[in-house]
Amino acid sequence: MKTVPLKTVDVFTSTPFKGNPVAVMLDAAGLSTAQMQQIANWTNLSETTFVLPVTALGADYHVRIFTPGGELPFAGHPTIGTAHALLEAGMVTARDGALVQQCAAGLVRLTVESAPDGAQWIAFDLPTPTCTALDAGQADELHAILNTPLAQGASPHLVEVGARWVVAQLPSAEAVLECAPDFARMKAQDIKGRHTGVVIFGPHAAGAATHIEVRAFAPAHGINEDPVCGSGNGSLAAYLRHTGQADAFGREFLASQGARVGRAGILKLSTGDKLIRVGGNAITCVDGTITLP
Repeated sequence: MKTVPLKTVDVFTSTPFKGNPVAVMLDAAGLSTAQMQQIANWTNLSETTFVLPVTALGADYHVRIFTPGGELPFAGHPTIGTAHALLEAGMVTARDGALVQQCAAGLVRLTVESAPDGAQWIAFDLPTPTCTALDAGQADELHAILNTPLAQGASPHLVEVGARWVVAQLPSAEAVLECAPDFARMKAQDIKGRHTGVVIFGPHAAGAATHIEVRAFAPAHGINEDPVCGSGNGSLAAYLRHTGQADAFGREFLASQGARVGRAGILKLSTGDKLIRVGGNAITCVDGTITLP
């Protein structure tokens, strides 16, 4: 038997149990892909990460990211959660407020900042996105799956950032919260299109604490609804920029996600002409070891 340090980190929150948890194995050297997949299936969290020796020049750490049903080249909340866990364990140190993560999507830069209230914000630079409008048949099928009107004139797009999210804009935050998708039908479409899942979003009324409400669905990966999704939020920021709405929505704003599943995640989205950044807080809820055969 072998014991390995493991942390479960709640991401996009500073309050335990209100964000999106990720299990982080701090030393996965020697594990096979099959073993990593088995552990990720067992934790049954939306993602489990495995820290490995660095093989790319310039990286501070190397991570592989698994859902219960498969491996992802990149994902947002596991990126922030893994960085938090490694910083807390003293296994990495930010250099000039920055870290570099090696993953299957390449090298991902993160920033680490302390707010005036003492909260630590970790943000990642979104991998360069590719945005493609769904064809008419795909859009009609998505509309049937969501069973709710989309925002007028807003065509859904596939946004690729390592993860492949279909992004659909709804007219309001209320419409987002009331949406009741057909998950079986969504799973079939996502498997056919090799999509990670579907992200929907809509604006809150003026004066609300956050600017938009977000939900993310990934039934093809065994997660009907992801509580708080970093790559999905980054993808919707890329969608807003691609469709010419970035200035109308604001170049930096807060997004909320998780209300329908009892969470209260908060994300900070920053959209530049060349760079999109997704940030949030994180807190460790479990700190211990996992026993391996």
